[in-house]
Amino acid sequence: RQQKWKRSVSTQAKMPPCDFVPEKYKSYSYEHMQKIREQNISPSLRMYYKKPLLLHQGHMQWLFDYKGQRYLDLFAGIVTVSVGHCHPKVTMATQKQLARLWHTTNIYMHPSIQEYAEKLTSLFPDPLKVVYLTNSGSEANDLAMFMARLYTRNFDFICFRGAYHGGSPYTLGLTSIGLYKHGVANGFGCSTTMLPDVFRGPWGGNHCRDSPVQTIRKCNCSEGVCHANDQYIEQFKDTLNTSVPKTIAGFIAEPIQGVNGAVQYPRSFLKEAYQLVRERGGVCISDEVQTGFGRTGSHFWGFQTHDVVPDIVTLAKGIGNGFPMAAVVTTKEIASSLAQNLHINTFGGSPLACVVGAAVLDAIEEDGLQKNSEDVGTYMLLELAKLRHKFEIVGDVRGKGLMIGIEMVTDKDSRCPLPAEEVSQIWEDCKDMGILIGRGGLYSQTFRIKPPMCITKKDVDFAVEVFHTALQRHMERTA
Repeated sequence: RQQKWKRSVSTQAKMPPCDFVPEKYKSYSYEHMQKIREQNISPSLRMYYKKPLLLHQGHMQWLFDYKGQRYLDLFAGIVTVSVGHCHPKVTMATQKQLARLWHTTNIYMHPSIQEYAEKLTSLFPDPLKVVYLTNSGSEANDLAMFMARLYTRNFDFICFRGAYHGGSPYTLGLTSIGLYKHGVANGFGCSTTMLPDVFRGPWGGNHCRDSPVQTIRKCNCSEGVCHANDQYIEQFKDTLNTSVPKTIAGFIAEPIQGVNGAVQYPRSFLKEAYQLVRERGGVCISDEVQTGFGRTGSHFWGFQTHDVVPDIVTLAKGIGNGFPMAAVVTTKEIASSLAQNLHINTFGGSPLACVVGAAVLDAIEEDGLQKNSEDVGTYMLLELAKLRHKFEIVGDVRGKGLMIGIEMVTDKDSRCPLPAEEVSQIWEDCKDMGILIGRGGLYSQTFRIKPPMCITKKDVDFAVEVFHTALQRHMERTA
């Protein structure tokens, strides 16, 4: 069906066809929805765009607003829609379970929790074979911290600056982005260490990261040597020697930082850091909330791209394709430390959640979505890198698979963040031309592209052309 409306910003790019026809919108008017939002919904739940979208229906990589206007979703509800909006397989499995059994709590057995636990843990290397199911990523990271402290009988944690690990009172100590910090006591026992960011940090070169696109920074490291990595490891050792006791509870890191804009570390950093942490009696936690389930393309889990095996792994977002579920996967020994007293989760591992989780795993495998993430993601990274060569304000293009960041700068030499209002205008133009992308970074200067893993190369061509148009418009405005 051809678009019948005229977009407020014109582009030569043709949106790929989609034969899905959304239902007619029948709810309140846009103005009435806005009024309810202002009066009855917490103002802390901020919305994107000057004129927020009123979305009505979704189909795979597409979203439709109340007018029937179609958008290519390149942010997937904050990296949550893994296999596609309303994926038929997941929808069908959920509908069947809805009619059978919603809820029992873990005091009884029901088939789906055992079936799902077996299916999920079979995707992990030994000894990561025990799962505790929860409802959200914050909850999973909260529990991972709790388990690590119980198991090691130590208290202190190390985390990266620029990390986001949740908004609960416990995890807020690990979340190290000023925008998320509230003026209340948090972070007792949590020490931040320098983020080994090879683009924005003090050290970095053009061979450091595991990505088809490297930074434009120069380095003269010989094969197998990474000066930047050595410097960042020295900083990590400095944190161990100054900020924490001789023994620690653990270290948590995302394989690629999400909220901070797909920030990647030198290839061997995590491997060396894990070793240093274990020497201090700590456990290593991999936060796979955004990088898991094949999104990085080359591997199913982000930690595998670093050639490490963590002691605890936390999962959320893509695990349920938008259904509220999350998990902590760990070893028998660490899991048993929590079993010494009662610890219950009413909704975690419900019959409904487990059926959804299993259907998502099936869809990833049957639709070949890990391979698609690698192929389409690599293609997109290389296409976006051409725009970096063309525009001075595109400072960095980075990522792996369908976990992509585009960092905007005033100029490539200074690497100063492009002012937020200028980034906003490019972002608004993209939306007006039919592309939805995320924002991130400490200065909100990085575009985050993390779409449903079902997107195609044709979608990428459209998205890159739209982004190109938006950048050109920006250059004309500033000229």
